[in-house]
Amino acid sequence: MPKVLLVEDELLVREVAAEDLSDLEFEVVSASDGDEALARLQEQQDFDLLFTDIRMPGSADGWALASEAKRLIPGLRVIYATGFGDAGDNLEPGECYVRKPYNQDELKKALATLGF
Repeated sequence: MPKVLLVEDELLVREVAAEDLSDLEFEVVSASDGDEALARLQEQQDFDLLFTDIRMPGSADGWALASEAKRLIPGLRVIYATGFGDAGDNLEPGECYVRKPYNQDELKKALATLGF
């Protein structure tokens, strides 16, 4: 079962995303912001996917978090979520994004793009 670190500062969005990912047979570890996610990454590096909001409170936004996560876990795949603008121009291989609000079908498509 693939393991995902889900990072979202809005509780209800995080809960729905965690449920969707669980339904898609992912083991989900959640964090409420980039700082909490970085702490989790220091504790364990067995994640297959980082699913992160881009704009979050704290010292690490989604871009900074993903950069550090990929340094710690080479080959980590990333899905960015944003409700502001288009994140598609800055993506590297192994990354994609979903626009908020997204549904489970859009999430499935993003996961398929990354090989899940």
